[in-house]
Amino acid sequence: MNSIIVLATSNENKVKELRALLKDVPVDIRCLKDFGPVPEAVEDGATFEENAYKKALHYARILGLPALADDSGLSVNALNGAPGVYSARYSDEKATDWDNCEKLLREMAGMTDRTARFECVLSLAVPHGPALTWEGRCEGRITEQRQGEAGFGYDPVFFYEDFGKTFAEVSMEEKSQVSHRGKAMREFAAEIDKVLQWLKLRMNEVKPPKPDHAEFEHNDWSEARC
Repeated sequence: MNSIIVLATSNENKVKELRALLKDVPVDIRCLKDFGPVPEAVEDGATFEENAYKKALHYARILGLPALADDSGLSVNALNGAPGVYSARYSDEKATDWDNCEKLLREMAGMTDRTARFECVLSLAVPHGPALTWEGRCEGRITEQRQGEAGFGYDPVFFYEDFGKTFAEVSMEEKSQVSHRGKAMREFAAEIDKVLQWLKLRMNEVKPPKPDHAEFEHNDWSEARC
């Protein structure tokens, strides 16, 4: 029987991407839509790692299955790492992508250092707490105005040097080859055999629920060796 991992999203494109990466692996990737309405996780951590873990543990406990969650965003050097974990709500709690990009361009008006990076942290948690993490980064710079109509989020203002274009000026396939989320996903997929061994060990353990602080295991696979 295939192992089940719940991808903590209702975004079908993310699910398709991960299923494609794991097409030859005996694992059944589910998403939140497969389980009906479930309470949303509270993402109030100070770092991408904390938020990814909070989300993964939240859904792992509710569903009783391993859950894989990501948290990602844009960090701008001249803004001391902002918008960071507030990337999705940079201009307002109900901000649109357009609103966030406009605020960022206003904040950076006249700045010469426009270096920035997209960051993504993936966290895989089991119901009683332990988690593994993967990270991905993509370096670029912030443009002075929007360029391109594709993508989402800050893509129209994020210029990637190797492309000579913003992420909003290339296809999703091109972007995923170099993006922060794509890198993290591929690292996870490359280690899937060890991940499945780790899950087999961890899911067979019977432990009381852990507190909400993370018990990361640093992916050293010391307990996953046959």
